[in-house]
Amino acid sequence: MRMRPTLSWTPTEDLPPGSTDLEPVAEALSTGGVLVLSGAGLSTESGIPDYRGEGGSLNRHTPMTYQDFTATAQARRRYWARSHLGWRTFGRARPNSGHRAVAAFARHGLLSGVITQNVDGLHQAAGSEDVVELHGSLDRVVCLSCGALSPRRELARRLEEANAGFEPVAAGINPDGDADLTDEQVGDFRVVPCAVCGGVLKPDVVFFGEAVPPRRVEHCRELVREAASLLVLGSSLTVMSGLRFVRQAARAGKPVLIVNLDPTRGDRHAVTRVALPLGTALTAVAGRLGTPGPAGV
Repeated sequence: MRMRPTLSWTPTEDLPPGSTDLEPVAEALSTGGVLVLSGAGLSTESGIPDYRGEGGSLNRHTPMTYQDFTATAQARRRYWARSHLGWRTFGRARPNSGHRAVAAFARHGLLSGVITQNVDGLHQAAGSEDVVELHGSLDRVVCLSCGALSPRRELARRLEEANAGFEPVAAGINPDGDADLTDEQVGDFRVVPCAVCGGVLKPDVVFFGEAVPPRRVEHCRELVREAASLLVLGSSLTVMSGLRFVRQAARAGKPVLIVNLDPTRGDRHAVTRVALPLGTALTAVAGRLGTPGPAGV
């Protein structure tokens, strides 16, 4: 029987309650050398839901896994129909005050780097540079046969030409860009092949059940080694792809600070978890440090 990836986490120990004191976060940033690790919770204020918070998409939606995507043409048809529709929402999303605060911290030399588990590109849109996209980006498409990379907008154009009149109304949009559609709405949606070799196309993102490329993991581990502290923003740390960096920092004696409304799998490794909305918290910290960002990015 095929193993399913870990999608949820339930605390098995008493964890310290969340705090509303932002001073430890402000103090760490004022010292500099902070490595940011961001998750889906940072983008909720941009209209992109997270997976596990209140109202999170896992309450109604099981994300596509790599194993399911590669198994059948029908699974790929369902995925691409839903993702093609969801892509339009992602394209309209704009950075929020949390993304702008992170970019401002970087501009003022307070960060050593940014690792994001998100695939929405909003850090870069807010002005952050050299962002490590741990799980890839929906902006790109990769061929599973020849490895060719191509822009998502090019695939969107080809899918629109192949599926004229495809305009279903989705029940919701998920953090992976997947729209909620019924099988009837998917219908006979046409999937297009790689323009180079005719192979199977996949978004250049790490699906659930798929491993993060080893070189990318090692690059992130090096960023943790070089950082003075680790600041986790909007991640439950349920999956190991992000949690391993929290554990690495804690083992090395580097302070781990978390800003997330709900308890996380990394709380026992952290010196604090601030239970405040990301935009509110980071804007307040930016004000304390005198690093406000432009309001309209």
